[in-house]
Amino acid sequence: MNRRIVVDVLLALAGGLAMRQAFGLEPVWWLAWIAPAPLLFAAWRNGALVSAALALLAGLIAASGNFAYFMQLMPVPAAVLVTLLLALAWVLVTGLSRRVVMHTAAPWSVLAYPLLWCAVDTLLAAAHPDGNWGSLAYSQADFAPAVQIVALTGVAGLVFAVALVPAALALAALRGWYALAGCALALVAAIFAFGHFRMPGDVPAGQRVGLAAIDDFIGPRTPAAHAERVWAQYESHVVALSAQGARIVVLPEKIAIVAPEAAARLSERLAALAARAGVWLVAGVGLDAGARKLNLAWLFSPGGQLAVTYQKHHLAPPERDYLPGAAYPVREIAGTPYGLAICKDMHFAAMGRAYGQRQAQAILVPAWDFNADARYAARLSALRGVESGYAMVRSARDGLLTVTDAYGRVVAETRSAPLPGATLLSAVPAARLDTFYARTGDWFGWLATGAAALLLALPAIPRIAGVVRSRVS
Repeated sequence: MNRRIVVDVLLALAGGLAMRQAFGLEPVWWLAWIAPAPLLFAAWRNGALVSAALALLAGLIAASGNFAYFMQLMPVPAAVLVTLLLALAWVLVTGLSRRVVMHTAAPWSVLAYPLLWCAVDTLLAAAHPDGNWGSLAYSQADFAPAVQIVALTGVAGLVFAVALVPAALALAALRGWYALAGCALALVAAIFAFGHFRMPGDVPAGQRVGLAAIDDFIGPRTPAAHAERVWAQYESHVVALSAQGARIVVLPEKIAIVAPEAAARLSERLAALAARAGVWLVAGVGLDAGARKLNLAWLFSPGGQLAVTYQKHHLAPPERDYLPGAAYPVREIAGTPYGLAICKDMHFAAMGRAYGQRQAQAILVPAWDFNADARYAARLSALRGVESGYAMVRSARDGLLTVTDAYGRVVAETRSAPLPGATLLSAVPAARLDTFYARTGDWFGWLATGAAALLLALPAIPRIAGVVRSRVS
């Protein structure tokens, strides 16, 4: 076998393994800035078929890290298909960027790879039912100085930066353009500096909030005695958190799935609990009326009234027979405007931006995760607060109970647990930020998408011009 091919296969393997660690459910943030570089170096110095094969190899290794997780959410054929599609995204972006690099003897060709990833990310966020869940940007969610850029550009700006560095490193190795790598690293340093100086040392504390989560699910086949133990324990947690000073208590998503008659009784019980504890109480419930299924979050006032019924907008794969909601309720509590969302809703920047435009200062989020994605889901959701300028209170079964500030920093956090469950008491960070992204939306993502399309069209422009001239003459 050709020695160079062996080297390139080893580079693709190394890149794939690094990408698996950098872009998985437990991402290694610093690795994301260099992980694709070995693949790009190998793919960009080969022909189209070899390049595609190397990218597919690396992409499959990278995507395989989430295969077991996909198996929890969907049937085996669907999990295989999703894994393959994620791998093909690497093939597409690597191959198209190779065309620009090979046809352009100019340093600006380095922009093709990050612009193409921005285009993929933006189109998925706008059109796919699951949004841009696997965005390269979410690899940085645990590193606050990096993510502050999303307050200006949305996640597309962070995608661009994360993808630019490995592209510059690969081109520097291929063509000796070391100044190009230096410019890319300087841009990253500027982004980190911006993020560092944007974040204050601390944020004033607001109201005290309590979170409680019990992993036990109450379904149609759950024995009545066990269901009662779960609800009784939740009542005990709410009363205890109130005694510790909590003025708002957030429980998880879809604690129980109930029929309409049972839902009415449950609503009365929770309203009485809110009144007894003297708190604003958020609880997630599934309503099953046969052909009409809803995923709801109820907000009860300390006076014992059902103040808001929120219906989940973005439904997870197991909820495809549920009806989506469309409202963005904001409720003022002791002078502070709070929004409501449920779990996957906060995976979508447009959803988060809608609350930023409504001047929400914090979002109360009942959630239900899948254990393996606990940290990923919590950090992904926190980025909505960075984009649009608010704190987040997220209480997840099979996940984490988390309070984050408007800069994406974790203020308090603990893991959920089976009976008797887990609780968390924290002050909600009081800062409300007016961000450029909340005002302008995905301007950077769409600009990058247009620029990527222009780059791909450039090699064809001389041919088109020649055809036009020949026909005119």
